[in-house]
Amino acid sequence: MILTDEQKQEFAEHGVLKLPGIVPQELVIQARRAINANLGANGMHPDELTKFRAQSYCPGLQGDPAITNLYNESPLKAVAEEFIGAGKVSPVRGGQIALRFPSFDPPREFRPHLDGMYSPTNGVKEGTIGNFTALVGVFLSDIPERYSGNFTYWPGTHTKYEEYFRQHGPQSLLDGLPPIEMPEPVQFTGQAGDAAFVHYQIGHSIASNSSPNIRYAIFFRLHHIDHDKYHWECMTDIWKEWEGMQNVTK
Repeated sequence: MILTDEQKQEFAEHGVLKLPGIVPQELVIQARRAINANLGANGMHPDELTKFRAQSYCPGLQGDPAITNLYNESPLKAVAEEFIGAGKVSPVRGGQIALRFPSFDPPREFRPHLDGMYSPTNGVKEGTIGNFTALVGVFLSDIPERYSGNFTYWPGTHTKYEEYFRQHGPQSLLDGLPPIEMPEPVQFTGQAGDAAFVHYQIGHSIASNSSPNIRYAIFFRLHHIDHDKYHWECMTDIWKEWEGMQNVTK
């Protein structure tokens, strides 16, 4: 066993589990080197920046082993199988390269979202919900302070959205984010090599970056092997795809 009962209970309550130092530094360094080399060789056309922010920087690098090894060759893969079930996680063949650059603008208020909702720039087909099982964020740079481009989440919203979707149907997400009472947001801080394991149905966003540094992160979207079958059902039964959570959520 990798996860303790206490960690599983924390995840059940908050929907997010911080995993300090879980990714070896050699994998972090390889990924950051690959990203910087790609940017140096290819640059970034200003017309593509909006799409890069919404989808991924360095799109040609997303499936490179320097990126996928962060999950496939680290303990994260075993953590995922302990949460979701041995042999129950679809193979990971790519990750979102998420960079957040410093800004001179003052910190702004940010709003939560759920992944898989359509926008003109994120690649999701209009009229669909591209949900999945879990989001795994791997941080390739230190994030010691708030407002440094932090991954930001609203703890416990997975259960609040579950209740809403039970009453109104999961397809109601097509009309926009449910109007629930939100808790105070938490900005993820930590060091390169830390990871965040996140239930799909957690409201999240990105904090402004008032630091002098680029925030480097990779996000992997994990799918249960039967996710297509459970597509809507797992939004009203949030532990449907989580075999390893059954002992703490019943």
